[in-house]
Amino acid sequence: MSTPKMPETGLETPPDRKPARAARMNPEARREQLVEQAAEFFSENGFDAGTRQLASQLGVTQPLIYRYFKSKEDLINEVYRMVYVGQWQDEWTSRLRDRSLPMQDRLIAFYRSYCPAIFNRRWMRIFFFAALKGLDINARYVARVAKRILHPIADEMRAELGIDSAAPITRTEEELVWLMHGAVFYQGIREHVYRTVDDMDYDFGLRMAVDLYLVKARDLVARAVANAEDGKPDPSLVHPPCQATRKPPSRPWQ
Repeated sequence: MSTPKMPETGLETPPDRKPARAARMNPEARREQLVEQAAEFFSENGFDAGTRQLASQLGVTQPLIYRYFKSKEDLINEVYRMVYVGQWQDEWTSRLRDRSLPMQDRLIAFYRSYCPAIFNRRWMRIFFFAALKGLDINARYVARVAKRILHPIADEMRAELGIDSAAPITRTEEELVWLMHGAVFYQGIREHVYRTVDDMDYDFGLRMAVDLYLVKARDLVARAVANAEDGKPDPSLVHPPCQATRKPPSRPWQ
């Protein structure tokens, strides 16, 4: 019996040689790969798809996913860990509290480091898909931002103004920091969600947000803390929220 030949080259194929197998991936690496692929999937498709569709998209079997993750929620938690916690830098808080630098310099340096970590398509799209689905990704991340970034900024603003008070952070102080942070965050929304800007100038936007905060905070923070110490209402809570003046239609639109 003649030895089989390869059709393209005519070279003889040794009869006892078996096709080489792909190197088996260790379980930890395989798990991380699945999380990475799932993050891409969720960023493009949202969280409504089930694990069967996810498995088909990833080119794996559904049982393989459940071999590494107890449930879809478990997989989503790992996506949160990788995309949000994994990109978090603990030194952000310590740098914001470094009083050897002026407050303005600290804030600008922080946002110059923070923006590249979060302003990418996957980060932004997962964040908004999770909010629309009602997942707790947003609540967990916002709580992290408030505790490790916004409240320390409010504390440092008091120190910048020479305010030595044991009063808890007031609503006014918190809202002022949120307005600054939200202005910076909106730049990422315009680029990666609305897609109305191709080349966002983040440095200009963050500088403007920081400058506006520093200008307005000086007077408002001092008054808010003084009122809190005197037991008076927080200035931001004195006026009721704006109410819509336009009446709803008397009947549904046809």
